[in-house]
Amino acid sequence: MAIFDVIFTGQNLALLGAALAAALSGMGSAKGVGLVGEAASGLLTEDPSKFGKALILQALPGTQGIYGLITAFLIIFKIGVLGTPVELSVAQGAYFLMASLPIALVGYYSAIKQGRVAASGVNLIAKRPDEIGKAITSAALVETYAIFAVLVSLLMVLFAKV
Repeated sequence: MAIFDVIFTGQNLALLGAALAAALSGMGSAKGVGLVGEAASGLLTEDPSKFGKALILQALPGTQGIYGLITAFLIIFKIGVLGTPVELSVAQGAYFLMASLPIALVGYYSAIKQGRVAASGVNLIAKRPDEIGKAITSAALVETYAIFAVLVSLLMVLFAKV
């Protein structure tokens, strides 16, 4: 048996998909939350009373990581890692890998972009605290694409034939 036959199994390809969904979207969320945290720290040195508003903006880019984690767990449950293992063909494993890519890739990029928009929102509330709704709305619009991506990934996983 060749080494590639051992490594490139259906189960391993599906697990790679789960890992990518969690890791890439989590990395994007960490970067996005960090960007907002840097901006919020500057604001809070000047006005600690704006902590609640800054915290809301900082939490927004974290949702993409949650979406990736949910997708990863769903793949793990679907292929039987935590229960009775399901024997997957290489094609079935590749399907799960492809199903994970929408949230892995869009989650990564949208979390970083959302972090940048939310960091700008922190700058907005520094000067105009009453405009928090506009800052949240602007950042939430970026989230829309992560929601579309997780919807595609979850539907593909849920309706996979195993």
